[in-house]
Amino acid sequence: MAHQSLYRTHRPATFADVVGQEQVTKPLEEAALSKKIGHAYLFAGSRGLGKTSVARIFANAIGCTENDLYEIDAASNNSVEDIRTLTEGVYTLPFQSPYKVYILDEVHMLSKGAWNAFLKTLEEPPAHAVFILATTELEKVPETVQSRCQVFEFKKPTRAVLAKMTAAVAKKEGYTLAPDAAELIALLADGSYRDALSVLQKVFSGAEKKEISREVVEAATGAPKREQVHALISALAAAPPAGGRGKALEAIEKAAKSGADMKLFLELVLEALRATLLIRYASELRSSLAEELGADEYSSLEKYANEKGLTHATMLAFLTAADRIRYAPIPALPLELAVLELSKDE
Repeated sequence: MAHQSLYRTHRPATFADVVGQEQVTKPLEEAALSKKIGHAYLFAGSRGLGKTSVARIFANAIGCTENDLYEIDAASNNSVEDIRTLTEGVYTLPFQSPYKVYILDEVHMLSKGAWNAFLKTLEEPPAHAVFILATTELEKVPETVQSRCQVFEFKKPTRAVLAKMTAAVAKKEGYTLAPDAAELIALLADGSYRDALSVLQKVFSGAEKKEISREVVEAATGAPKREQVHALISALAAAPPAGGRGKALEAIEKAAKSGADMKLFLELVLEALRATLLIRYASELRSSLAEELGADEYSSLEKYANEKGLTHATMLAFLTAADRIRYAPIPALPLELAVLELSKDE
């Protein structure tokens, strides 16, 4: 039998379990406790932030049982006929709950005709009906609908929040996740709780031991290796005119030829550059950086921080590369250009 995904296993079951969305969970919890229940809610935010999970938690908090909870994928049930079928059922009384709750996911996918068919029910619903609409594209939901709903916007979690959550889930599953391994998973997740747990599951499937290092995450996900990042940082740190322009270009070329995702490689380079400059200039942050980065990474970056080649201009050049990389026909080109621009005065 297939194992249940980590995202489903560790799906929050109560408001207290939801991480980093207090601006949503607190007013909903208060509404449930005070029994001041609205008839329509609109949850907006990018994928994997827990919109559907919070909708189910809220339904449970207002006394709705599974028999009176209806989850509808609006992406595949988006026609006028689909909505008419839904609205006809709305007026029948709940089986055993004070409310019938309808969760419509990806609601922005409804057709224009479906919205028109839905609008009247949304304007004058029966007292026992509660609609929770979820969308990743709020701008595609008609203003006439938004104005009839209580709108809650879900925020993307910070890297630190994702790393902490990932490490906590790993611990529950019997694994120990190194801090820099959790950081890399958080980076790969790109602001999504669901994606972080999907990456973690992939890492578990390829892990031979219960202790998960950053190298294990790199191997399981195909993320650029730390040595590739350090090769470029080391070359950039060498002071001009003996600076390593050729070595820097060689490091970029090797990373590209290894099949590394150059956008992710650049992101890791920027992370390392930032940490290196913080080590140099912000002595009060060194202990927290050492804990966050791990002893080996911190030791390497501390060595680069003592060399003269890395400056704010280095960071600026690679930040510019980050702007350019999304449009570059050759992904390595913006990084190479950053190196050449830095070395033009040599």
